[in-house]
Amino acid sequence: MSRRPTGTQNQIDHPSLSEPPATTNPKNRSPVPTGWWSRRGLILALLFTITVINFIDRQTVSVLAPLIRAAFHLSNEAYGRIVAAFQFGMMTGELPMGWIMDRFGCRLGLFSAVLLWSSATGAQAFVGSGAQLGLTRFWMGSGECGNYSGGMKTVSQWFPVQDRTLAIGIFNSGSVIGSVVAPPLIVYLAQHYGFRTAFLVPAGLGAIWVVLWWLVYRNPAQTQATAEVPQVPLKTLIGQRAAWAVMLCRSFVGPVIQFYWYWLPSFLYSAEKMSMTRIGAMSWIPFFLGSVGGVAGGWSAGWLQRRGAGQFDVRRITMYSSSLMCLASFAVPFYHNTLMLFSLMSIAIFGHNFLSANMYGAITDLFGENAVGRVTGLSGVAGGLSGLVFPLLTGFLVDRVSYTPVFLIAAVMPLIGTIALLAIGQRHRFERAAES
Repeated sequence: MSRRPTGTQNQIDHPSLSEPPATTNPKNRSPVPTGWWSRRGLILALLFTITVINFIDRQTVSVLAPLIRAAFHLSNEAYGRIVAAFQFGMMTGELPMGWIMDRFGCRLGLFSAVLLWSSATGAQAFVGSGAQLGLTRFWMGSGECGNYSGGMKTVSQWFPVQDRTLAIGIFNSGSVIGSVVAPPLIVYLAQHYGFRTAFLVPAGLGAIWVVLWWLVYRNPAQTQATAEVPQVPLKTLIGQRAAWAVMLCRSFVGPVIQFYWYWLPSFLYSAEKMSMTRIGAMSWIPFFLGSVGGVAGGWSAGWLQRRGAGQFDVRRITMYSSSLMCLASFAVPFYHNTLMLFSLMSIAIFGHNFLSANMYGAITDLFGENAVGRVTGLSGVAGGLSGLVFPLLTGFLVDRVSYTPVFLIAAVMPLIGTIALLAIGQRHRFERAAES
């Protein structure tokens, strides 16, 4: 006669992911190479590089927006639908990609994700209408979401707790470096070889990267021990307050930087009357300073941890201070002086990336290695849903009002996301996870 499992046995079968499993405790792991210049440093460099390529891919349409809209006769709302198609692809791909990373590991997972989205990027060079462009952007988004679920899982496996937020800040800063590189590179390619060539170059870079990743990446020694921990069902994950805290935070934080990525060239071209050449020469500046913000956010978290601050206090200090910087977006539409305009955008994007490094770091605070991929995927679904709605709202407001209400909304969203994470995540959940 079978005996009904006790509460203790049930917890063993389905451990709380707010308390990382014992095999993820550094004391129970086989050693991994230490030092930033060991294999893990090379792996981090590859994560940074693919994030740069990822965001060159994403930025191509936004930088070329004036040319593409003229070629395909697109209104602001039609362009917003193309942006939303990419976000919908991101949203639908998040959970499958997170599952692949947790189930098959990051070597095969990131190889597959990059191959998928790079082929979609190349296909955009051959589209003949706005609808076809939207379909290929959806295809690209379904693969690009794997960049973060794979990157987060890789960091959680290869880096100790005190170094993780800095590692996340470094690889996530690739998003901003990609945004820095994209405008001058894409404008140059479009002006000299036609705008379709601008899609083929980043696609080729992605193809080169997958070969390097397959040759370089190996799972660390402790991954086998982690793999032996039973996988917690998705239903159990969704029932966790900590998962909802991360999901809500990303749903408010994510669309803000996406607005700057996808709409900044159009804003500068139509509202500020800048030429394409000047946009290519100047629009990289806020994103470059944003990359500094990502690294600074990671370094600050590590600095506070080494001085004895608890995980909750680390996130509270770093996230509230950086979300206040994001309020600079309030003033952007009211200044037409170029220096002031770019200074305000730089402060806002610096703060956003400082905040993002700690938002992603909070996932590794609250969840064990065997769930990081799927929790990142869940947060990506939430971010994808808001990222799907926000460009549609942006197109609607720009066509009927102006860019002003969009900047005002973007200014307060990071602060709302921070409040959601820290209020729902709660201090005891961060501290209990840190003690596990």
